[in-house]
Amino acid sequence: DVGLAFGLVIMAGLSTAIGSAFVFCSARADTGVLARALGASAGVMIYVSFAEIYCVKSVEAFTEVCGSDGNCGWRYASLCFFGGLIFMYGLDFVVHKANDGGNVDLTDVHHKAIEAKTLKNMGVMTAIAIGLHNFPEGLATFVAALADPKLGAALAIAIAIHNVPEGICVAMPIYYATGSKWKGFWWSFLSGLSEPVGAIFGYAILNGNDMSPAAFGSLFGLVAGMMVFISVKELIPTALKYDPHDEYVTTYVFVGMAIMAASLILFYL
Repeated sequence: DVGLAFGLVIMAGLSTAIGSAFVFCSARADTGVLARALGASAGVMIYVSFAEIYCVKSVEAFTEVCGSDGNCGWRYASLCFFGGLIFMYGLDFVVHKANDGGNVDLTDVHHKAIEAKTLKNMGVMTAIAIGLHNFPEGLATFVAALADPKLGAALAIAIAIHNVPEGICVAMPIYYATGSKWKGFWWSFLSGLSEPVGAIFGYAILNGNDMSPAAFGSLFGLVAGMMVFISVKELIPTALKYDPHDEYVTTYVFVGMAIMAASLILFYL
């Protein structure tokens, strides 16, 4: 269902607006809650990437193409998986080069005396960086939802949770630099729009038609690699920023995996 797939992607992308809404609150965000949510999101995404997207969806699609060659599916799925990792490494390198020195967290915003202009630039560059890495997330969620709405919903929820603190990291520095809560909110909101753009890109590739098994296998392999990279490189390190003594993060990574495992078991009953 294309409409459902687009709806899930829009929900995930615009959850940055939830984070940006924190600028309208006088109290700071509960970093313990953010750390636990990010850890659980990472667990969900890592588990579903390996247990379902890569080992089942991608391998089975390639096996259907290969026929009697039993190892063929695994070979091509593995190539696509590592292709997704390499793609995200490249994107991450470009983003961090462009955003060098531009990362800012809530502690920076509240406790460091940074010039308003510099602070605003940090917020804008963070918005651009988040927009760039949200694009493949939108594509991944859209493709997953087309193939399996339950899988797409699980990915959308996990991505939505980790988009909330990203929204905070865009909105807060712009708010503190300009004094305008609405400017912080709108920049954060715009950074989340790249996920629906990723979904539109995916729909353009499909051109409204059913995908071939080879195309499905390729996209799912790439998506699995991309999701694992995002979890390991973005979600877990960000969670540990909010929980530097790891009181919650590791436990909640496993909790997220258990939740995803239980949902898959129930789905296949």
